[in-house]
Order: sequence, then C-alpha cells, then structure tokens
Amino acid sequence: MKISCNREKLLAAFQIAASVAPSRSPKPILQNVKLDVTDRGAVMMATDMEVGIRVNVDGIEVRTPGSVVLPVDRFGSILRESSDETLQIEALENGTIVRGDRSKFQLTAMNPEEFPSVAGFGETKFHRVQARLLKELIRRTLFAVDTESGRFALSGVLLEMSDKQMIAVGSDGRRLAKMEGPAESIEGHATSPDSPTIVPARAMQLIERALTDGEEMIDIAARQNDLLVRSPRFEVYSRLVEGKFPRWRDVIPHRDHSMRVAIQAGPLHASVRQAAIVADSESRGVDFAFGKGTLVIQGASDSAGESRIELPIAYDGDEVTATLDFRYVAEFLKALELEKNATLDVADSESAALFTTDDGYAYVVMPLSKPR
Repeated sequence: MKISCNREKLLAAFQIAASVAPSRSPKPILQNVKLDVTDRGAVMMATDMEVGIRVNVDGIEVRTPGSVVLPVDRFGSILRESSDETLQIEALENGTIVRGDRSKFQLTAMNPEEFPSVAGFGETKFHRVQARLLKELIRRTLFAVDTESGRFALSGVLLEMSDKQMIAVGSDGRRLAKMEGPAESIEGHATSPDSPTIVPARAMQLIERALTDGEEMIDIAARQNDLLVRSPRFEVYSRLVEGKFPRWRDVIPHRDHSMRVAIQAGPLHASVRQAAIVADSESRGVDFAFGKGTLVIQGASDSAGESRIELPIAYDGDEVTATLDFRYVAEFLKALELEKNATLDVADSESAALFTTDDGYAYVVMPLSKPR
C-alpha cells in the first residue's frame, strides 16, 4: 500500500476511529486502527469487539491499494505534531513508512490480515433521521444513564423506533430523560418492546462525536443483538445492552393539580450553580421554593455554610417547595440552549419534578429528603 494524503483530513478521521480502540486489551492488535485502501477510496476501521466504526477518509491519492495497521499512540502523535500539509504513507513487509517534507518515521506494524472485521451497514430495513435531531436525542439523554451502580440495563440509552418517530430514553433510577422526534421508517423497520434496543453509552458517545454535519440523513437499523448506524461518512456497529429497561412511560407524571411555571434555561442554570457553591458530597439537596413571583433556591452544608439565590418567575400561586439534587437539575439545564424555555411541573415535596420543553423533551427528577 502506498498513498499520499492530506494530513488534517486523515487526522480528523483517525481521531474518530482511534476513540474506539482500547488502550489495553488481551488482543494487542485492537490497540490499532486499520486503514484499507482501494481504487474506490479509503476506510479507517477500529473495534473493541463490542463497538466498531468504519470511517471514510477524504483527501487521499492512491498509488498502490492495500491495507496497513496503524498504532494509535505513535501514529496519532505523528499526525498531531507534524506541520506538513501532505504525508506519504507506505506499507512494507517489515513496517510502515510515514514521510513529510522534512521528516520520516518508520513504525513497526502488525499483520493487517489479523485485524478483526468490522461489520458494515447492509440492512434494507432501517429508520432514517436527520443528523441534527439524532445528535440532540443523544445529547439530551446520555447524561442521565447509570454509570455507577452496575444495573446493566440502565447503562445505555433506550431507542424506540416506530412508523414516524424515534424516542431516546436515559435513566439511572433517580432521574429520567426522554427525547423524541420525527424519523422515517424504511421497509417497515421498527423496534419491539419485547426486545428492547438499549445502546451502550460508549457507542452513543461515538455516534454523537462522529455527527458533524447536521443536515446529513442518518440510517439506523436495530437487530436482535446489535445496532448499525450509517451516514455518508461513517458506519458504526454496536452490540446492544442485555436486560429489561424500566417502564419509562409510567415514570413521567401526568397531573391535573400541580404548580407549573415557565423557566429559561440560562438564568436558572446560573442560579443553581450559585446555590450549589456551599454544597458538598453529603448535602447535594437544594431547596427550590416557588411563590409570589419568585423562585428561592437555597443550599446548605455543615462544612461550607448556606446560600440563598432569588430568581423572578411568572408564578403567583401557593408556595411549593421541592428538594432536588442540584447536579441533576444542572445537567438537564446544561443540555439546553441558554435561551431555551422549559416548563417545570411540581406538585409537592414528595413527588417527582417534571421539566418539559416544546420540542419533545421531558426530564423527571425524584425529590430528596434533605438532612437538617
């Protein structure tokens, strides 16, 4: 294999692929990225045997087709540190040569035939969704998944796909985030409630990172044990998380008698961060008191003291107070644009708080019993 390539375009593709390669593995070849070059183009591949990616590489002039396995750390350093616009890469029997205008590197390389195959997208039934919406679905739900307790079914994002809709749900048992939007079913593709499509958090992070053009259309195919994603520039394969996802629709409150107040994400986020200055790991509960046109947010801890932040709101009803984990509220608000408006629904101090937006987003936070 011998190619001439644009360094920046190669680096962009390599960084996405390299994020999949494990830093440690009983199979050392997985700590590399494979580059396949044909007369039709070039594809970079990486996998950890659970998640895999294929990235199309632009800016390559093919002189001799072939394949090469590139070590993530050293080849990545060459791409980042080099100031050359163009690099020459040549695969030899005893290694790989990388040349710039005034530089030359000879790297040891493993046999590309030993690199495991990465599944490509070959499905005829799938859902098609705009990249901008898919990125938003991931960004607004991924932060809520369980990364600590070991409840396996909650360690990923649930995807539900029906005739004209896609729903993403993330939960750790103490809060739940749900985002939905329009998606087109091709050839009757749909997910089944009997076989939930729970995508690992790591795969979702990879997909979100790879989505750089909001106008692209993305194809998603859910199979019994895995998920395939295709864009004009990349393809992702991921095994699904096994387990039964909670009945998330039962978690979202539907109340006739509760306090509802419109809030703007930016000002509330700033107020929550201020109130949390005195909080510590033992006192994450912050009081949210609504009444008489003002939201009063109060935090306190034995080690740091107390805080009281006031924020004007359009509410003149009876006073309602809820104690919520400030981290959960802040993470929800961080997922929104600063100027985005949301509606907060609170019934009392014992019931879940519900945040909703006008674009299909719902976020539930369970209340805390704050120690005094």
